[in-house]
Amino acid sequence: MTESLHDLEFPGESPEYREHRDKLLQAEIDLRARIEEVASLRRELPKGGKVKEDYVFERIGLNGQVEEVRLSELFDPGKFTLVIYNYMFGAEMASPCVSCTAILDSTNGNAIHVSQRLSLAVVAKSPANRVQAMADERGWSNLRMLSSANNTYNADYFGENASGAQLPMCNIFVKRADGIYHFWGTEMLYVKSGMQPRHMDLAWPLWNFLDMTPEGRGADWYPKLSYD
Repeated sequence: MTESLHDLEFPGESPEYREHRDKLLQAEIDLRARIEEVASLRRELPKGGKVKEDYVFERIGLNGQVEEVRLSELFDPGKFTLVIYNYMFGAEMASPCVSCTAILDSTNGNAIHVSQRLSLAVVAKSPANRVQAMADERGWSNLRMLSSANNTYNADYFGENASGAQLPMCNIFVKRADGIYHFWGTEMLYVKSGMQPRHMDLAWPLWNFLDMTPEGRGADWYPKLSYD
C-alpha cells in the first residue's frame, strides 16, 4: 500500500478502504489543479467581440412600473465585469425551465457575495411583469431580473435558437475604455458530444453536491419547481 497523503483515519475503516480512498484523493487533487489551469486559460482570453448594440431591457422598478435599462447601465459603479444568465422562461412557455430555476435558486443566495466583485443580471424573453412575478414567487430578492422580450439579445448571444426556443446560455461581458466587449460564454452547451453539456456546473452547486454521494446525480433525476 502506498503512503497515505495525510494522517486521517476514520473509525472502523479498513486498509482496503484507505488504499482506494487515497487513490481517489489524488485524483481529486489532480482535478482541482486542472480546474485551476482551465480558469487561468480563461483569464488569458484575448479581447472578444465588441457588443453589437447597447441593448435596452425592461424591468419592474421600485414604483412597480416598467422601466428601461441599457446593457451599459448594468455595470455597477466600480465594476467592470457583467454576468448575464439567460433564463428559459419565454412568453410562450407555460412554466419556466426547472433546471434554470434551480440554478437561480442557488444563485440568488450567492448574489450578495458575487456582487462584491462583479455585476449580475438575469434575462428572460417574457414581459417584465411576468419575469418579476416569477422572481417574487421564488423569493429571488438578490437577483436583477430583466425582460429581453423587445430586443435581440437572446438571438445575438445564443440564448435562443433559430426557431426561437429559449436556451440557458450564460455570457460574461467586460467594460473597457473603448467600449463593452464579450469575454466568455458557456459554449459547451452547443458542443456536439452526445453527453449532457453541464455547461453551468461551475456555478451550480447542486450537481457537485450530489457527485459527493454514492447515489450520484442519477441518470434521469431533475429538480422540481414545486415541493408540495
